[in-house]
Amino acid sequence: MKGKRVYREFFLHKDIAVMALLWLLLVSVAIVFALQWSSLLYYGLGMVVFMFSEYFTHRFIFHLKSPKNRFLLKLMKRLHYDHHKYPNDFNLLFLPLWYSIPSLVLLVLIFFSITNDMFSTIAYAAGVVMMLLTYEWKHYVAHRPIKPRTKFGRWVKRMHILHHFKNENYWYGVSTPFVDVLFRTLKDGREVDTSTTVKDLENRQ
Repeated sequence: MKGKRVYREFFLHKDIAVMALLWLLLVSVAIVFALQWSSLLYYGLGMVVFMFSEYFTHRFIFHLKSPKNRFLLKLMKRLHYDHHKYPNDFNLLFLPLWYSIPSLVLLVLIFFSITNDMFSTIAYAAGVVMMLLTYEWKHYVAHRPIKPRTKFGRWVKRMHILHHFKNENYWYGVSTPFVDVLFRTLKDGREVDTSTTVKDLENRQ
C-alpha cells in the first residue's frame, strides 16, 4: 500500500478520527493552560499506564472464555473473538468508541481521584490517548499489507502475527511487546506449539 493511501485509510476511520481530535483537544488545553515540565511527566505516565492497560485488557478480558449471556457474547465477538476469526477484516481492526471512550474515562478518573488536579489529569489523559493511537496504528500496520520501515517495527508486526496465527496465549502486547517480557508471554515462535483455537476464541474450553 502507498503512503498517502495508508494514512488516509487510517486517520479517516471514524473511531481513529474521533480519538485523534480528542488528543488534539487535550494537548491544546494542556499547552494553553498548564504547560510545564511536570506536564511532560504526566503525559509520559499516561502512555506507560496505557501500555500496561492494553496488555492486561488483551490478556484477561479480550481472551475470556465465551460468556453464556448473549449480549455479552455479542460484545466479545465485536471486541475480539471475530477479529481472531477474521484477522484481516478491516472493519474489525479498531477498538469501537463504545469501548475505548469508557476505558479512557475510567483510567482518567482513577488518576484524578489520586491527584485531585485537573491540569495534570489533562496532560495524563493526552498521554493515554496518544498511546491508544499508537496501539491502533501498530495494530493496523500488523494486519495490512504494509512493510514497516524499521527493524523494530518489523519485529512488532511479527510478534502480533504470531499471536494470531501461531498461539493466542502469547504475544499480547501490540504497541509494546516488551511488556510481554515482564509477564513471560514473549516467546520464540519456534518453541511454541500451534494452537487449535488461535482463530476460534469463542469455542475455547
